[in-house]
Amino acid sequence: MTAGLLLAVAALAVPPPADARIVYRCVRDGTVSLSTAPEPGSKCEAKEIDDSAVQAPNLWGAMGVFSGTLYEREQDGKLVYGTRKLPGSRVYLKFTAVTPPGEPAHEGLGNVGAPQLGPFAAEFRAAAKATGVEDAWLRAIAHAESGFDADAVSDKGAQGVMQLMPDVVADYGVADPFDAKQSIQAGARHLRALLRRYGNDRTLALAAYNAGIGTVQRHGGVPPYPETQAYIAKVQALHARYREAMGIRTERPAQ
Repeated sequence: MTAGLLLAVAALAVPPPADARIVYRCVRDGTVSLSTAPEPGSKCEAKEIDDSAVQAPNLWGAMGVFSGTLYEREQDGKLVYGTRKLPGSRVYLKFTAVTPPGEPAHEGLGNVGAPQLGPFAAEFRAAAKATGVEDAWLRAIAHAESGFDADAVSDKGAQGVMQLMPDVVADYGVADPFDAKQSIQAGARHLRALLRRYGNDRTLALAAYNAGIGTVQRHGGVPPYPETQAYIAKVQALHARYREAMGIRTERPAQ
């Protein structure tokens, strides 16, 4: 059973409104589960699943291939299905989920490279603390964007460590886009705004960072541009490497 099919099975007991349904991604103590209702004791985020989509989204994250159990339980007088064993749960079925690996294969991914924790370490820590945007994610983006080159300029006019476009530079009052501290602070603020706009969906935030908000809106999600898709894959691969290098525990499936 693929992760997409699991989503469909997990939501069988919930009458879908029109052509969509809600699945909750729940996190507790670094473990992830999917459920048809918010789990007591977990931090859960509602995800709307389009039943007409060609491929269901992967809500697990980059966890490779793993086996799990879908449980059935009663909650507030209703049958609920989820992948975490909670009090009163009954085994509904066993499954195998296939999710992208820590470094997804993608044409154009290019050389990912080893994490670099030295460049502008204090600036990244300060920006992460000020904005709430994860330090490891900021570093992964800077790595993919400029390779930590404060003087970098792209052929499209993006500048500095975080490769800020002129409109972003203006929006965040950056006096010198080639000053690493200003670039990292503005990049973190911009990413925080994108995460808020897209409900903390990092994939959409990355798509907008790379291709622009208007492009994501026009295509209703990640645009079908090989450059943008390769960029997202590269940042995701780097993010996993930076989390590991920084000793951050990676999420794993709940049992």
